[in-house]
Amino acid sequence: MKFRKTLMLILSSPFILLVKIYQWVISPWLPQSCRHQPSCSNYSIEAFKKHGPIKGLILSTWRILRCNPWGTHGYDPVPEIWPKKRMTKDR
Repeated sequence: MKFRKTLMLILSSPFILLVKIYQWVISPWLPQSCRHQPSCSNYSIEAFKKHGPIKGLILSTWRILRCNPWGTHGYDPVPEIWPKKRMTKDR
């Protein structure tokens, strides 16, 4: 199991690096606009670390799509386990 987690982290590293570059280079020039806690970029890093590159990319993309004036807001942590149900807006 430790091998699998290490492999997932290694495969996720390029994605995490891209997010870190965004945080260091692009984000300081933009106004803070994320409606969630943690921020979308921090959420993405955590998603890649917890779930690997494929699921992390799906979770990150879904989160970014929800981060808009008509989307959700507030505390939205990365799920500990992969969601079994479809990722839809809570009703």
